[in-house]
This record gives sequence, C-alpha cells and structure tokens, in this order.
Amino acid sequence: MSTQPTEKNDFIRAIIRDDLASGKHDSILTRFPPEPNGYLHIGHVKSICLNFGVANEFGGACNLRFDDTNPTAEKQDFVDGIKEDVRWLGFEWAGDVRYASGYFDELYGWAVQLIKQGDAYVDLQSIDEIRANRGSFTEAGVPSPQREASIEENLARFEDMKQGKYADGEAVLRAKIDMAHPNMNMRDPVIYRVMHAHHHQTGDTWCIYPMYDFAHPLSDAYEGITHSLCTLEFEDHRPFYDWVVEKVGFDVPPRQYEFSRLNIDHTLTSKRKLKRLVDMGVVSGWDDPRMPTVAGMRRRGYTPEGLRDFCERVGVTKSDGLVDHRMLEFSVRKSLEETTARGMAVLRPLKVTITNFDSAVAKFNELKNEKTVAEFDGDVLWLTQPKHPHLDMGMRQIPFTKTIYIDATDYEIEPPADYKRLSPSNPEIRLRNSYVLKVEEHKTDESGAVVELIATIDENTLGNNPEGRKVKGVIHWVSASHGVNAVVRLYEHLLLEDDEITDAVDVNDSGADADELWIRKHLNPNSLTVYEAVIEPDLAKANPGERFQFERESYFVADSAEHTQALPVFNQIVGLKDSFKPE
Repeated sequence: MSTQPTEKNDFIRAIIRDDLASGKHDSILTRFPPEPNGYLHIGHVKSICLNFGVANEFGGACNLRFDDTNPTAEKQDFVDGIKEDVRWLGFEWAGDVRYASGYFDELYGWAVQLIKQGDAYVDLQSIDEIRANRGSFTEAGVPSPQREASIEENLARFEDMKQGKYADGEAVLRAKIDMAHPNMNMRDPVIYRVMHAHHHQTGDTWCIYPMYDFAHPLSDAYEGITHSLCTLEFEDHRPFYDWVVEKVGFDVPPRQYEFSRLNIDHTLTSKRKLKRLVDMGVVSGWDDPRMPTVAGMRRRGYTPEGLRDFCERVGVTKSDGLVDHRMLEFSVRKSLEETTARGMAVLRPLKVTITNFDSAVAKFNELKNEKTVAEFDGDVLWLTQPKHPHLDMGMRQIPFTKTIYIDATDYEIEPPADYKRLSPSNPEIRLRNSYVLKVEEHKTDESGAVVELIATIDENTLGNNPEGRKVKGVIHWVSASHGVNAVVRLYEHLLLEDDEITDAVDVNDSGADADELWIRKHLNPNSLTVYEAVIEPDLAKANPGERFQFERESYFVADSAEHTQALPVFNQIVGLKDSFKPE
C-alpha cells in the first residue's frame, strides 16, 4: 500500500478551480475564524491546514480573524495562544490580525439597517420565554408580542439597548424571518443581546454585542472572503448566513461550504469536556501532553510537519467518519525518523556489575590503534558514537563503566516463549555500541525479584563479533556512575476503547455533573506512567523541546515546561514502530 498522501483533489479544491476557471473570482480569499474562548485542538488543525493550504495552493490569501463576540468567555491569552499555534503549524496570515470586534460599528449599522427594512425587531421576552416559544420540529414557533412593533419603536428600543438602559437578558434584537420555518435557525434568531461586560479589545465601549451567527457572515462579506469553509455542524446555519448577507446587500457575497469535522478514535474534541478535564484535575492543564490541544501536542513533541501530513492524508470530504489514531502517529513518526538524534535511556534500571572490567581495560590498551573510537580515562571507557546512524548530526560520548544499568525487562529468570533477551538459558547478549555481555549469576530480593546481575564482558568484542559463536540480540544500557537521573513519562490514550468501558459509575455521586460522570466512565486510568529513569549524559544536555529517539524505546522530547539539565524531564512522543500502514 502507498505511504504517500492522497492527491489534493477534494470537492472544495474542485469548486475553487471551477470558480477561478469560470472567472467568478479572479483570486481567492479564505479565513480561519476562531472564537478566542479556548485553546485550539486537533480538529482546528484540519481547518487551519485547509484554509491556509488552499489559499497557498491557488495563489490566494488567508485572513486570521477572531470572531470575538462574547466578552464573558474570551481572553487575550487565548488570542495570543491561537496566533502562536497558527505560526507553529507553519502558516502566516494575510496582513494584520483581524477581529470581528473591529467591525462593531459596521455591524451595529447593519443591524439598524435591518430594523429600518422591517427585517429585525427588539424582543422584550426573557431568554427562557424565547426558547419556549421557538417551537419544535413538528410545531411552529409562537411569535413574540413585540414582533409587529413599528420601525420607530424598534429603533428607539435598540438605541436604549445601546445606551445601557436594559439589564442583561431584558432585551434582544431578533431577525424577522419566519416562526414556522422548518429550519429552527431561521425562526427569528437573536442577532444582538445586552451584555454589560468588558471586552478584551474594545474595553467598555459597548454594552450590546452581536451574536456569532450575525457577525460571522457579515465579517466574511466585509472582508471579501470568497470561500467560507466550515465544518458540517454549520450546514443548518447556512440559510441564515445567506439571508443576512443578502438583506444587508453585498454585491459579491461570500459562499459557505461545509466539510466533515475531524473525529479520531480515543480523542476528545469537545471544548466543554476538555475544560472539564482541566477543572477536575485529570490533566495538569491545557498543555498536558495527553491533551489533543495544539499546546498539548506541541509539548508532547508532535511536529508541525507530522500534523500537516496527517491532515493531508485524512483529506476533505462531506461525510463524517472516524479516523484511526494510528494514522496520526504514523505521520508524526514519519517526520521524526530522519530528524532525531539517538540516545540511550533505561526506564526500569537493573544493576549489572562487570567483574572483569579492569582486565578489559588492560586488554583495550593493548589492542587499541588509530582506528579505535573509544578511549579510557581513569575508570571510564568513553565510546564515541554518531548521534544518528545515517545523518551527520555530530558525535556523542558514551561512558562505559564497571557498573551499568540495563532495563529490568531485558532479563527473565523464566522467560516466555520467543524471548530473545537475557535469561539463565541465554546468558549472552550484545550491549549497544559496546561489548558482548555474559551473565554469570543473578541476585534476588526477599520477594524473588531480580535486583542485580553479575556479569563478564568478552574483551575481544568491542567493535568485533565473538569468535566461534553467534550472539543473538542487542540491548541498550547506561553507566550507573555517569548516567543521569531523569523523569520519563509514557502515555496511553486518555479515553478507553469502547469494549473496555464499564458502567461502574455512581450516577448519584454528590456534586458530579453529566460531563464529569461521562469522563470518569471513559477515562483510561493508565494514560500516564512516570519512570525514574537513568539516561546517558548527552541526553541531559538537551534543550527544552529537543526531540530524540531513545533506542529500543520510543521517540521522546525534552519537556518544554519542566526540563532542566539538573533534572531532565522527557515526554514520550510516539512509539518506534507500528503495524499500521495508511491506504
């Protein structure tokens, strides 16, 4: 099967090609319009790659616009974080960052225009009354008592709203469309509400704010957006999008096109539930490496190249589906294979004492020549090895000493079938970049667990195969005296497989809401495992954010928030291999 991304020939690109070929548009302008009320997640990455991607491919441009119409939920921190995320993913927007709040004067003017046209009115019902009178899929809605008020009355009431004469929730401006419309979004939707709240961009200038569904299409039209790309949940909103743009009267209105949202197994993309994870303390924050936020994936060590490749492989369709998480891991792993230096880290240290180490020193000094890539310095044999087996990333110095650590899983007293590492019946193995090691005996504690191996090394096997026998297997190791203590975190998915989910949740727990109960039911209790590991010295010198392949383990990144040379902290990025192959 092919491992190349599928050709970029989806229905949206086909539409754009036709529009350019027909002369409908001389050039295209897209936009990425997040609401700054939270952190971007993997679903937003697909939208970013699509909007910026098609703009780049067709010689157009893409705006970054914050649809900041709800001051109670929005923060400047979210704005700054989103800008950082977009740039980290490798994209740059056209011109300055734009804000819907930058168009508040125009939006207010268009609302007044709708009132004067008889297309909007002020409703004095409460929000609960409006909701109750909206009707259902089988019953028409009940018109507001103010629906037939005169234009003069509506203009006066809307001015009173603007002047702060109404409290929050006492008055709203509604579009006047059809209370019996089969699409619930067309039953006189609210387009302005009273909110006495400080806005992160406009301060206290306004106490009325436009609704998203009103501000979004008009902002698109005002900016001259040619192709407004959004996910399928906005398909039912398109009739109002078209209605409001037509009523205001733009000569070249934008057109909305919907594509499938990104759904990945094991992956939560509900902003509300993600926030609940943070509030419950299930994760350490929005940038916890287990979180599917861009901040979390960046701290996890995912690469922007890997995320872009993944989005290309997923493609763009009009039908929702579920993507195998292994496709994401495949793309990230692909981006790491030829870009990361190697190193050795022992996650479960088992002490190994080499009894003939001193005689090996003498033998080494006797045999060494100008081709030797190692040097003894006191009681340490310093091995010089490349940081990458194929690329020129420089060399690293690995200390080999009388006492080393190997991983505890590399020695079994009673090994299972097909076990190819150390055991009493298979006592020899090659130490990576070093000698062949032979276990002479093992020591156990009171519980029977192996706590130390007593071993020898074949003094003639540094860089050479042993004579007269074949040794199967290679294991990694770290010097016990010169290795550096480190925190190493391994991850599983936050969410369980469906067939692992139980109903063992007390729905009557005091204070537990529906989201909390859902999270507790679906949460993987083994999503994080922390090891007190030992690493080779060169790894401890890593800069925060630097990625490595820990040989025989996984790809890891030096944690951007906690890693220091005094106490290294590494997060697992992705495993070394997987049987998954993309179509």
